Amino acid sequence: MFRNILVPLDGSHTSARGLDEAIQMAKNQNASLYLLHIVDDHALLQSGFAAEGTYVDGLLQALRDNGEKILTEAEAKVRRNHIRSKSILIESFGSPISDFIVKQAKKWKADLIVLGTHGRRGVRRLVMGSDAEGVIRATTVPVLLVRSTARPVRRTAKRGRKK
Repeated sequence: MFRNILVPLDGSHTSARGLDEAIQMAKNQNASLYLLHIVDDHALLQSGFAAEGTYVDGLLQALRDNGEKILTEAEAKVRRNHIRSKSILIESFGSPISDFIVKQAKKWKADLIVLGTHGRRGVRRLVMGSDAEGVIRATTVPVLLVRSTARPVRRTAKRGRKK
């Protein structure tokens, strides 16, 4: 039986599906949910704004504000379902997101992590990385991956037709 379920949220449709699944599990098992949002400073570094300096403070604050909004909306949804929850917003500052998820799972004594995943494969996964894969590799806690409902885009070669 699961008692403490960690749910990382990033505001995407996929993470919302993970939250929905975690809510159902919490209802069935009388568990508590721990909602986590990580402000990813890596996004600032990749965007080039970090080099500018003048924009960093405003962008970082916007990321924090967005994270608070994500958590507030998730907490409201959890409360409507009469489930106990706690939430936290943390900032990544250089380490992979997966490291912070694993650290919070240990801190909160989570016995399950419910994580939305986009299900990227091949080159897209290599280029973009996979937070879910990082969590799975680093944690001893069971992980439930919830896939997006969006169908994967299939790339097919267009062939000319003979007339």
